[in-house]
This record gives sequence, C-alpha cells and structure tokens, in this order.
Amino acid sequence: MKAHDGMYIGGAWRPAVGTDTIAVVNPADEQVIAHVPAGTAEDVDAAVRAARAAFPGWAATPPAERAARIGALRDVLAARKEEIAGTVTAELGSPLPMSQAVHAGVPVLVAGSYAELAASYAFEERHGNSTVFLEPVGVVGAITPWNYPLHQIVAKVAPALAAGCTVVLKPAEDTPLTAQLFAEATEEAGLPAGVFNLVTGIGPVAGQALAEHEDVDLVSFTGSTAVGRQIGATAGGAIKRVALELGGKSANVILPSADLAKAVNVGIANVMSNSGQTCSAWTRMLVDAERYEEAVALAAAAVAKYVPGERVGPLVNAKQQARVRGYIEKGIEEGARVVAGGPEAPLATGYYVSPTVFADVTPEMTIAQEEIFGPVVSILKYEDEADALRIANGTVYGLAGAVWAADDEEAVAFARRMDTGQVDINGGRFNPLAPFGGYKQSGVGRELGEHGLSEYLQTKSLQF
Repeated sequence: MKAHDGMYIGGAWRPAVGTDTIAVVNPADEQVIAHVPAGTAEDVDAAVRAARAAFPGWAATPPAERAARIGALRDVLAARKEEIAGTVTAELGSPLPMSQAVHAGVPVLVAGSYAELAASYAFEERHGNSTVFLEPVGVVGAITPWNYPLHQIVAKVAPALAAGCTVVLKPAEDTPLTAQLFAEATEEAGLPAGVFNLVTGIGPVAGQALAEHEDVDLVSFTGSTAVGRQIGATAGGAIKRVALELGGKSANVILPSADLAKAVNVGIANVMSNSGQTCSAWTRMLVDAERYEEAVALAAAAVAKYVPGERVGPLVNAKQQARVRGYIEKGIEEGARVVAGGPEAPLATGYYVSPTVFADVTPEMTIAQEEIFGPVVSILKYEDEADALRIANGTVYGLAGAVWAADDEEAVAFARRMDTGQVDINGGRFNPLAPFGGYKQSGVGRELGEHGLSEYLQTKSLQF
C-alpha cells in the first residue's frame, strides 16, 4: 500500500521530527502492508502552529467560499471512492462491499451535507436590539478512531471547516493510510495551506500532545470512555472545549406487538456490520418472555449467515481479538447460554472472532453491561414494558438504540423514555443530518447536521 513517510503540515508533506515508525497490519492475513511515521510532540506543535497561522484567513473566508471548498472535497472523495474502499479493506479488514458502501460512501454524503449547510447556515442573527454572531472556535484538535476511519474524520473535519476553524488531525494508529488519503484529498480540493494538517502517531504521545497543546481551542475525540475521561480532565484544567463521542451498549427493544422475525434479523445485521466494531451497535436485544425462545432461535439462524472471512471481516488487531474472545469466555463463565458461535477462533489466520449469540443473559452480567466491540449479541428477557425500560436504561451508556412495535407511535412513546442520544424506530434509515451523540458516559456534544456544526462555533452578541 502507498504510504507517506512524513506529516502533512502547512499544505505540504514534511519529514517527521523523529525516526520511529508504526507498522500498518492487514488484520485479515496479519501481514505488514506499510509503515507511517510515529509523530512526536514536536510534530504536533508544528501542525498546531500551521493551523493557528491559517486560522485568521480561513475564519474570514465567506461561508459560500468555504462551502465551495468542502463541496470540492466531497467531489474528490467521490472520485477516489474505489481507492479509499481498497485502503480501508487493507488496513481495517472490512469486506470490500462494506468498504465501498459505508466506509467510502457515507463520508461523501456527510461532506456534501456540510457543503450545503455552510452555504445556508445563519451565522448572524438579530434578536431585539442585539445582533448575535456565531464565530469559529479556533484551532481544532481532532482525534479519530479506527473503526470508521474516513467517516469519523469527515464527521469532525467537515463541520469544523464549515464553521471557519482550522484542524490538526491525529488518526488512529491502526488505520493511518485512510487519513493520508484524506490529506491528499484536501490538497486536491484546494484548501489553503494550514487549514488542514495531519500528524500520525500513537495516542499516548501524539494524541496527548494534541489534547494538551495550549494553542488548541477545542478537542474532538471519538473512542473509549476511559480515554475520553482523561481528555475531558485535561481540557477541563485548561478551560478548553471538548466534544466526546464515546462508548455504547445500545438496546434493541422488541415490543410484543412487533414483527419479531424482522426485528431480530435486522438487529443481528446491525451488530454483525463492521464485525461488531461499532459504538452504536444494538448489542443488547430485549424480548418479551412469551416470545423469548422464538427470538433466540431466529437469532441463531440469522447469525449463521455471517461467515467469517466472507460477510464478516476480522477485528482490527490481535489485542482486540483477544479482548472480544475474553468477553465471550466471561459470558459463559457467568452462566449465559451460547446459541451460536463461541470463543474459538474460526480461522487459523487473521484476527477473526466467531459471530456469537448469547441467551439467558441477565442485566447484571458483564456482557450486558460492558462494551465488547465485536460480533457478539446478548438476548435479554423482560416481563413488561416497565421492565424493558429498566433494562434498556440500566447501563452507564446512552449512545443509541432501537425500538420495534406494530406502529411508529407505540415505538416512539417507548423511545422517548430511553436515556440515549439516538433511537431508530422500526428500522429507521441513517440520516446524515440527524445529530449523533450520547447521554451519560457515552459522551458530550453531537456530530452531524446543524448540531454537529454548532460544536465548532462560539457566540458573540452586540447590543445596539
């Protein structure tokens, strides 16, 4: 795979300060496919200084012109869709159809939505004798995860650019090649030098340096709740704004009136997508007692279609594989019943985990409380709606969820009482304009749409 041996800073690829590198491994065959530089605090400082220098000019650029540049970026990403998909497949292990449709396709939609929003958004409003101006926060430090490498970049960078901010990106060390392609795309789209900057590296070094840098005005982080807590503490000490999209343990609530077969099949597909490496995955399936065993049988039949190496890719690395297999073993140890899959590796090569379904899961079990981040579904039984709501809300997370019922009105009534940031009603489709983010320990702030743009704006009022 093609890889740059430097950092993208100030509109050019520059040599890294240090000589350490990061090996990029294809998780499907465990082979090293490239090396990228491991950035240092000095690399981060250079990138932040470039972003700070570019900020006044970009902030003063008319919104229509910023929109045009984001639109050009969208067009470049669309034109390079196949290259992007192949890169994601190589470094993440996602099956190619998934990479084409989701990993390469969705970012184009999101970038397009911000091109339109930047052109139409009311950055200035009149309220009585006051004019309210919505102005860019400043320099943004964006720290992105490996599970959706391009989508998470675009979901941060596009609204930041639309707001008039400049950006320094530190991508996940497992998927840096996709980030390098994005940097190339920003250059091809004609972004001014320093508006977007890229530093590859590991979290405890480059990520920490970015979060702590005194000239970074906002840190936007997607990843684990544990790391998010550290970043929040660091930002709080500096009175610095943060946007945190963290873990999830989302409930898929199937009410008694729902089409059980459809709800179970879509629920299984939701968790198997991206090998279960999705923070918003509906990993807890809640079914009423009367239809519980029927749901278990349907789930076991549905998951059998997800064959490792075909419809389900590997996990991103050996550490993640061991972690997920450890959770499966923990579920068995605590008394859950395996109805599909199990802890054994399904293939001799690659970081694969068997798609697994657990029955007889109780709310206090580890697999019902902690984020596993793999192709594992827990099916829980409830007695009535009040019990279902108690179970659905009974974790420290609140990122996403689903509710199924005979009609939307019944499902919406239940969903309104769920402590979570986004709920799909009867299989509602993804909407790039809908805000995404969590309650409780699932994070602070929102991404996508107008709410995502507002994270990168600050408010000034003038009275006259």
